[in-house]
Amino acid sequence: MENQKDLKLAVIIDADNVSSTNVASMMEEIAKYGVPTFKRIYGDWTKPNLAKWKNILLENAITPIQQYGYTSGKNATDAAMIIDAMDILYTGKVDGFCIVSSDSDFTKLATRLRESGMKVLGFGEKKTPKPFIVACDKFIYLEILKSNVIIEKSENSEGKASKASVSESIQKIDGQIVSLITTSVNDIADEDGWAYLGDLGNMLIKKKPDFDSRNYGFEKLTPLIKSMSRNFEIDERVHGNAANKLVYIRSKSKK
Repeated sequence: MENQKDLKLAVIIDADNVSSTNVASMMEEIAKYGVPTFKRIYGDWTKPNLAKWKNILLENAITPIQQYGYTSGKNATDAAMIIDAMDILYTGKVDGFCIVSSDSDFTKLATRLRESGMKVLGFGEKKTPKPFIVACDKFIYLEILKSNVIIEKSENSEGKASKASVSESIQKIDGQIVSLITTSVNDIADEDGWAYLGDLGNMLIKKKPDFDSRNYGFEKLTPLIKSMSRNFEIDERVHGNAANKLVYIRSKSKK
């Protein structure tokens, strides 16, 4: 997905499904894609387990929405989020939504919002069911957002446990990912087999909404591709001036 910093985004958060420790890094991530105009979080705030949210909400100007659990076993929070999302949609004041939950119950909501022309960003843990992930334009795992915080704490306190928790969240580059990148390069390549990096990134997300270089331990797509030098070659072309380079990728099987 292209970064469009002028997009007006509605952020709706399922407090029952997200840890308060993820909020600061998540809001920083959202700022890369647009401006959060609606920021709401849903839960039963009478429950003591949500008390830790108070300072986090104040620091990030997020509005808590009270939702009582009327019936045991029924998730009233999900219903409230879905109703509010549709109300916000019909105001015509936003360009997209950020749905923060690991719950597959929001699959239909994400699909419906996209049918209405909205950009939909999903945020959740790696346990999130696949149907919800693919229903979003882009899905971002919360584990990769807090990895920088964990690393910083590790460097300050030399805590081995924190470093281990970061490595556990990093996926290996397997044959499936190599195949995904190869076919995507070939789909958009010119006659000589070269594909522009920006176009490649967009194509990868269209095919696999949860694709993110950070899932594999790389901050950007370029170093991820460079780590796969057996499969791909890179051409950095000067554009305009020496400081401005356009990156192109070609599959070595197409040479």
